[in-house]
Amino acid sequence: MNDQQNPDAASAQDLPLTPAAPPAKVPVAGKKPRKPASAATRQQVFVEGDDEAPPARAAGRGAAEARPVPVVEIRPMAEPARLQPRHRGLALSFAVLVLLPLLITMGYLWGVAQDQYASTVAFTVRREENTSGALMGGLAQLTGAGGMSEADILYEFIQSQEIVAAIDERVGLDALYALHWPRDPVFALWPDAAIEDLHAYWRRMVRISYDQSTRLIELRVLAFTAEDSQRIAGEIVAESQRMINALNTQAREDVMRYANSDLDQALARLKDAREALSRFRTRTRIVDPAADIQGRMGVLNNLQQQLAEALIENDIVLGTTQETDPRRNQTARRIQVIRDRITAERQTFASADQPGDGDENYPELIAEFERLTVDQQFAEEAYRTALAALDVARANASRQTLYLTPYIRPTLPQLAEFPQRFVWSGLVGLFLLLAWSIGALVFYSIRDRR
Repeated sequence: MNDQQNPDAASAQDLPLTPAAPPAKVPVAGKKPRKPASAATRQQVFVEGDDEAPPARAAGRGAAEARPVPVVEIRPMAEPARLQPRHRGLALSFAVLVLLPLLITMGYLWGVAQDQYASTVAFTVRREENTSGALMGGLAQLTGAGGMSEADILYEFIQSQEIVAAIDERVGLDALYALHWPRDPVFALWPDAAIEDLHAYWRRMVRISYDQSTRLIELRVLAFTAEDSQRIAGEIVAESQRMINALNTQAREDVMRYANSDLDQALARLKDAREALSRFRTRTRIVDPAADIQGRMGVLNNLQQQLAEALIENDIVLGTTQETDPRRNQTARRIQVIRDRITAERQTFASADQPGDGDENYPELIAEFERLTVDQQFAEEAYRTALAALDVARANASRQTLYLTPYIRPTLPQLAEFPQRFVWSGLVGLFLLLAWSIGALVFYSIRDRR
């Protein structure tokens, strides 16, 4: 009865269940179409009722309720990576920009560059300690030779153009350094080079090390032969010694010049002080105001004593005579005269009473005399100090105060230490590798942004 009522269900049971067709895939622009999966790698997955037969499920639910069954597709494994054109370009750029320049550099260093020998020499500047220098005051500081600045001067002198020109005149630096030109154009000097070019090349070939704390100077002099490097190092020591001798001579001349100048100034000052004191004595006609004061004080003291005696005598006369006695008038007159004389003497201390004094008073004359006396004493002391300093400068002029003391004589090298081929090769390779890496990163970053 069920079969009669639902004939479509019976027909559905007789039909075999076919798997749902996979969804159509739309090809993406710029990509190759993927190959369809094989039957062995494709599986059909039923969501529910896997243990039931497909016709029974279809009969129970009805054909109207049937829905597509999802299918899981297992993609094939990725193929091995292949060398792309961009990889070949990157490798080619590495070979051209890194390997080739490095090989050229190494070939030049080992095949073309000539050996260089380094002679070592070291020295310092020593100053003689002089215990008599304290008598010279500050004269040594005026010469600029105080402290240990001579080593600083020598350090700059060794790197100057002056020493290059001086040594070139004696040994011919341009010929020694141009020995391998043009075979070795990188490390050799070209012939007939100007003094400026020779000076720049000198700073490459003479390597100086200076310790400011100990004032020690060490040099490494490079040349294409061991004998030339030792010879140039010896010439540097000789020129440095001449420089120190010049500093000694200049210091002695400066000390003598300053000592003579101080002595001349002290002598002129002493003459002026003595002339001023002489003019004062001529104008006031007082040789020594102190002695003049003592004389005037003696006169005043004598008058004071006479006044006391006259007062005593007057008292005696008044007590023994009558009022009409003439001796009373005489004693009174004498007392008055002595008092007037004392007053006049006291006034001489406040004003001048000598002819030619003008309006000058005695205290002002005393003050002027004391000032002139102090000026003369100071000028005499300064003259004695300047004279002693000149004697010390003359005594030191015959002695050497600066010495160049080598503690490593110019050595004769046995092995060629330069050019440092491995160091140069490593530095060039590192620089090329860094430059190539940065360039590659910049190139691909710009390419990816397009």
